[in-house]
Amino acid sequence: MPNVTFVLKEPNSNEPTLIYLLFRFNNQRIKYSTGQKIHPKFWNDKQQKAKETKSFPQYNELNTLLNHLDNCINDTYRRLLNDKIVPTPEKLKEPLNNFFNKSASGAKDLISFANELVEKSTRKPATKKQLKQTIRNLAEFRNEKKHSLYFDAIDLAFYDSFLNFLLSKNYGNNTIGTIIKNIKVFMNEAVDRGLTKNLQFKNRRFKTIEENSEHIYLTLNEIKSLHELDLTAFPKLARVRDMFVIGCYTGLRFSDLSKLSEENFVEKGTMIKMRTEKTGELVIIPLHPFVKEILKRNDNKLPECISNQKMNEYLKEVCEKAKINDDVLINSTKGGVKCSETFKKYELVTVHTARRSFATNAYLSDVPSISIMKITGHRTEKAFLKYIKISQEDNANKLLSHPFFKI
Repeated sequence: MPNVTFVLKEPNSNEPTLIYLLFRFNNQRIKYSTGQKIHPKFWNDKQQKAKETKSFPQYNELNTLLNHLDNCINDTYRRLLNDKIVPTPEKLKEPLNNFFNKSASGAKDLISFANELVEKSTRKPATKKQLKQTIRNLAEFRNEKKHSLYFDAIDLAFYDSFLNFLLSKNYGNNTIGTIIKNIKVFMNEAVDRGLTKNLQFKNRRFKTIEENSEHIYLTLNEIKSLHELDLTAFPKLARVRDMFVIGCYTGLRFSDLSKLSEENFVEKGTMIKMRTEKTGELVIIPLHPFVKEILKRNDNKLPECISNQKMNEYLKEVCEKAKINDDVLINSTKGGVKCSETFKKYELVTVHTARRSFATNAYLSDVPSISIMKITGHRTEKAFLKYIKISQEDNANKLLSHPFFKI
């Protein structure tokens, strides 16, 4: 009868040692390294698995992996017999190699595959940076928890353990959600390439955490105060202010604002026409009087654009000078704990605040949602509504003019 056993390479070692799989069949034997290490004091030699002890919290993940390997080689042996194929060491090792994904690509596990994927990706730098953050967290988790990250190990037990790991790092819910989403991206790609048949990441419990972010917007009066702020003595701040105000009345992302040129102004300078970088949507935007004033003040030239990071830094200074300093309470969840922090409004202003301000102010001014979406480039109302940041008071004031609330 075929028989699987797991043995330590150096059972008397004072250091963690490799675990080998031994498979005996038809007077032959396979010796195969699992790639996993364990200190002999945590190994149950009789049961051939890790001891279930708090001193070795990774025992569950390791024993699950060993059980997978046991099933893998036994299933393969039975399949070969059923297909009337003579089992050989080479044929039996093949599924084990596939299990560990020792493929021609050289990607042996999720991390090496993800690194290879990102390296060859043509995605935008910001997206690649986000994907690399996910890979770093996976590597830290593997090193800290001694958890195997072969494709077949990405299951619900992994999800629970990894989620607790991310919570221990005091990450916000949306950061955790992005990391989980990226793992799903990696696993989907691995499935599409035929590298794994593991679909546990599609289980409803393997979910992407999401929390409605609390973002601010600037009111029309606040934007007006910015537009009229005398920054003659601060030309650098004036340029940042002007680009921000243009964003407040066009709804363009920074990536598009920074690429605006004379060619984008059409219909005798009454509209902006451009194809957005992120979605490739063609947008046509009427010019607001403030935008026309800025262009006229700059000899019909756009202000020089600086980096997103620097612009965020200078914007806070500009908004502080404009006395946009109301107290703002921000609620969030970090490390699984709900918390509240109070900021001055100018501290929360970023380049992206302009886009949110455009969408919200247009909505409050009764511009039809479909018309706003044609400008912002949103394809679904769900995505668009995330940009509408109105308070209960704003909502009540808007409803005052609705026929339903009139006598």
